[in-house]
Amino acid sequence: MRPYRLGLTGSIGMGKSTTAGFFRALGVPVWDADAAVHRLYAPGGAAVGPVGALCPQAVVDGGIDRGALKDWIARDKGALPALEAVVHPLVAADRAEFVAGVTGPLVVLDIPLLFEVGADVDGVLVVSAPEAVQRARVLARPGMDAAQLDAILARQMPDAQKRARADFVIETTDMDSARAAVQDLVERLQG
Repeated sequence: MRPYRLGLTGSIGMGKSTTAGFFRALGVPVWDADAAVHRLYAPGGAAVGPVGALCPQAVVDGGIDRGALKDWIARDKGALPALEAVVHPLVAADRAEFVAGVTGPLVVLDIPLLFEVGADVDGVLVVSAPEAVQRARVLARPGMDAAQLDAILARQMPDAQKRARADFVIETTDMDSARAAVQDLVERLQG
């Protein structure tokens, strides 16, 4: 029997990574889309050849230089769709392989752009926090400024829309409450 696939998503700064950690601490397997991309872009990763064919300057020391990709995307309007056409199927294959190896009743799929890119899940958990909390968290990150944050948010589905589409919502302003909500959800989903 395959496990219940819970998609975990939320906008930048909403507490996805922390929430994923709460699931891991409870022994729930967590697949991380961002980590999968890093593996695919690493030297010898499955994305290096196909991405290098699209953007040769992005291949550095046998892996993909994310800064070079960012520059390419900024210069060429067709770059992002072309890149996504190559990378998204590789990420989906990585996710499917991970899920196939799960023997327990629940797996969490941490996918920041779940609604934007789509994924095959049984339920969706959105983590959320008030805008002021979100902005404070993100702006505290090294190298992040308000203009960068606004540009990222402009490409993401608004929090209110994500919450409306979710099967479950956990408020992450207070992390102790969020941890307790994760515990409750795991108990519900594992029956």
